[in-house]
Amino acid sequence: MPLLHIVPKPDAEIPDGNWQAVIATSANALKLGDRLDLLKFLPLLCVGPQTAAFARSQGFVFATAQGGDVQGLSRHILKTLSPASGPLLYLSGAETAGDLAGVLKKQGFSLTRVITYDAEPLGLAGAEDRVRWAEGVLLYSPRTARVWVNEVEAQGLTAHAATLSHFCISANVAAGLPAGWPRAVAEAPNEGAMLELLEPPEAKG
Repeated sequence: MPLLHIVPKPDAEIPDGNWQAVIATSANALKLGDRLDLLKFLPLLCVGPQTAAFARSQGFVFATAQGGDVQGLSRHILKTLSPASGPLLYLSGAETAGDLAGVLKKQGFSLTRVITYDAEPLGLAGAEDRVRWAEGVLLYSPRTARVWVNEVEAQGLTAHAATLSHFCISANVAAGLPAGWPRAVAEAPNEGAMLELLEPPEAKG
């Protein structure tokens, strides 16, 4: 049950530049069609394997997954790239999980951020029965955690939500839940590790 509706920005413009690398923190940032063709032979640093796999399916030859989350990606960039090697192009949504651009600029990188989409919250009105039926919730981003908390409160479902198991892809996601709500955090910030949280203890042994 999606909590966010992706809205592409058809007027997003990709500026010309002697980019040393492109950064993408979401597969949704790469859905601009042929406007990205000139970037497809540049190194593309993605926040996770799903984004990298989508990028390669769209023709990005040198797409790799680095870090698993925004913090890990920024550490990888600081370790492997140099500000002297040229500017960076950052493709992202209107709201991001961390201040990647700010971190890199503080370290001397020249970075241009292009917002290629927005993600609008979807309400839970009409889905109350589905929420009451659920035994667990999978949360993939800090923003979806916040939207989930706000929406169950708006629909009067907070008491029930507080009894559910919340499976979070990272500690940053879990931090968006109220204190006392049951939660489990994936060992690595990727979907595979997240789904392992659903396995019964005997299967893991």
